[in-house]
Amino acid sequence: MSVETITLGCRLNLAESETIASTAPRGENWIVVNSCAVTNEAVRQTRQAIRRAHRERPAAKILVTGCAAELDPVSFAAMPGVSRVVGNTSKLNALAANDVMAPAGFHGHVRSFVAVQTGCDHRCTFCSIWQARGPSRSLPFELVRDAVAREINRGAAEIVLTGVDITDYNGGIGTLCQRLLAAEPRLKRLRLSSLDGVEMDEALFELIAGEPLLLPHFHLSLQAGDDLILKRMKRRHCRVDAVRAVDRIKAARPGATIGADLIAGFPTETEEMADNSLKLLDDCDIVAAHIFPFSPRPNTPAARMPQLRRELVKSRAARLRERAADRRTRWLDTLIGSVQPVLIESDGKGHADNFAPIVIKDASRGETGLARITGCDGDHLTAVWA
Repeated sequence: MSVETITLGCRLNLAESETIASTAPRGENWIVVNSCAVTNEAVRQTRQAIRRAHRERPAAKILVTGCAAELDPVSFAAMPGVSRVVGNTSKLNALAANDVMAPAGFHGHVRSFVAVQTGCDHRCTFCSIWQARGPSRSLPFELVRDAVAREINRGAAEIVLTGVDITDYNGGIGTLCQRLLAAEPRLKRLRLSSLDGVEMDEALFELIAGEPLLLPHFHLSLQAGDDLILKRMKRRHCRVDAVRAVDRIKAARPGATIGADLIAGFPTETEEMADNSLKLLDDCDIVAAHIFPFSPRPNTPAARMPQLRRELVKSRAARLRERAADRRTRWLDTLIGSVQPVLIESDGKGHADNFAPIVIKDASRGETGLARITGCDGDHLTAVWA
């Protein structure tokens, strides 16, 4: 079977897409479109990907799965070329010839994503993912451990643990990491995907402070920097909690870098509230910001709140992105002349342990080592092996 995967959205989708493709039997030609529903734009891009896939490979069968397919299966089933629509709960078995293992993998890369959890028990007012993914469910340690071992066997040099809400992992994400590091001595580089600062367990802070194999970049789900907006989002933290979480990370691991998700133009947001999110970039020392203009998702409380004009939402998102990009450039400039541990992923491109993007000429995929940073070329650093 020839299986092509088209993945939109999160790293959990990436791991699931690879699993769907790797467990499919031989026989027919399929295109698997693993959809995203985090924003209206993500749904639009999913439909666009389906139309393009059908146009370029009209003889292939198209299977649509993922969050957008879960929330609106009828409309996707009606699209030309779509043979099957499968919800999230059945996606891993959609083409499987055998029992499905823990989702893992990222084809063609040396960094592999391993799912440890899916679903969410929280009800943020802007989010429909809990409807698409269901309640929070943690994968048993044994399945996670075996998935990590398989990825290392396939040549993965770095493992990224991912899910919808990994800090809600049963028993604590830090405890899971400790068990994995003890059980799999070949695991030399471990990263975590998006974290909820109020759910970070003590075991995780112990690892941040004393385990060099846990790499020092931490991406936090912050969403806003204003307390009233956070309350209307039904987030479980306030502004000071976010700042304290970052302070604690940096106290435990000096030099750790911070990424964050932020939403611009949430309903009822005033200029003062928007400024508080701008200031959060500095207060949390964010160097890798993912900025989302607010998008009203169907059947969510935020969609029923007083909406801002789309032009205003877009302008606030642009302002937030500009400020974030300036901070990121200034951070990258501070690394020039330093020596950084690096993993090369492809074509001489890779990332430092702090997740700074780096290009080294004549470097091989999977190569690791210390690199001396020689300059900054736009959005990435240039380097030579030290």
